[in-house]
Amino acid sequence: MITTITMAVFATVVVLAFLFMWAYRNPQIVPTKRQWIAESAYGFIRNTVSIDLLGKKDGVRFAPYFATLFFFILMMNLWAIIPGIQISPNAHIAFPLVLGVLSWIVYNYVGIQKHGLVGYLKMNCVPPGVPWFILPLIIPLEFIQNFILRPITLALRLFANMFAGHLILLVFITGGLAMLNSANFFIQGLSLFSFLMAIAMTLFELIVILLQAYVFTLLTALYVQGSLADEH
Repeated sequence: MITTITMAVFATVVVLAFLFMWAYRNPQIVPTKRQWIAESAYGFIRNTVSIDLLGKKDGVRFAPYFATLFFFILMMNLWAIIPGIQISPNAHIAFPLVLGVLSWIVYNYVGIQKHGLVGYLKMNCVPPGVPWFILPLIIPLEFIQNFILRPITLALRLFANMFAGHLILLVFITGGLAMLNSANFFIQGLSLFSFLMAIAMTLFELIVILLQAYVFTLLTALYVQGSLADEH
């Protein structure tokens, strides 16, 4: 069944693919305006997230994934303030959970690839300097925290913020419409306040949209950094 959320996801993929293909059509050494905008957007994630956290070599290697993750989440979030849609697919827990699991696969894969399965498990489950008699308690807790809770918290943070924003906008918009249709002139006047609050909260939601896309990408990069770090 094709729903509004499903259409928003498909549209996100199409729009992002079109924009970057259009921006890089006939690339020039001296970039055109559209090429410069696309390169600046990509460079923002590459430099401020990927290279800053992972260093030059690994940062360049993982920059395409982090940039794709950032712009995909950003575009998905933007549907929350687009008239006629006004709901982000990330306000449905399934989509943030898939993104969280995908990041979980990436950082665990590169960690196992570098350290080996046993070394990677030891690095994440056995903190250095912990007395041996506490290890039976610490190891399960570290395993749960590092291997089970991380994708869940990634997903819940994104889902909760987008779902809450959707509810707030819904309250002010539907409340304004309800008051506008009231028979009481005073209540009709109050609808203006509700609509103004809807506009103000839309601007605030735009900040949340940008911030949540950045935070999700940043945390994923931090997890990858931890997986690639040398053993203690």
